[in-house]
Amino acid sequence: MKTLTDSDFQAAAATLGCSEAAVRAVCTVEAPKGGFLPTGEPVILFEAHVFSRLTAHAYDASHPLISSRVWNRALYRSGLNEWQRLQQAVQLDSVAAYQSCSWGKFQIMGFNYRRCGFPTLGSFVDAMHESEGHQLEAFVAFVKSAGLDDELARMDWAAFARGYNGPAYAENEYDTRLAVAFASYAAPGAAAAGRVV
Repeated sequence: MKTLTDSDFQAAAATLGCSEAAVRAVCTVEAPKGGFLPTGEPVILFEAHVFSRLTAHAYDASHPLISSRVWNRALYRSGLNEWQRLQQAVQLDSVAAYQSCSWGKFQIMGFNYRRCGFPTLGSFVDAMHESEGHQLEAFVAFVKSAGLDDELARMDWAAFARGYNGPAYAENEYDTRLAVAFASYAAPGAAAAGRVV
């Protein structure tokens, strides 16, 4: 079974020393529709600026839709179209391509595979394909290895956002969206009202 259960969220929260609502808030902001597409592939977002950096800008001129020196929201295509972008990149440099995607329910970048507890990039990608449970395990391992568990536990959304989403987090109001999502899960009766991920 690919989807997460209440007990999965509870176990992750216990491991991280934070509230269950905090874990749910992150995946609500990162992948509100879940970790998988209706067609079965894990949700990904291909980051052209990361691919450009990892390939020393070799494809910026020839493939501007998948390789860009700067982050550009307009390059995103969403859904299966992101997989098409990934496959184009794989033809050029497969290792850089898989590292340049954010993966699954928690949208963890492929280049963080070691921080997520995986010995190889391939084992990370395989796990992202298997279940939301593995995606959650990767998130827990990443948060602990990045030292963000304290920020998550004390609900310091700006500090967590800076470490998890990058220094430009405020441009996308990432911290604000985390706070709003957390409040919806932490509110009395939230679970009874069906506000689960």
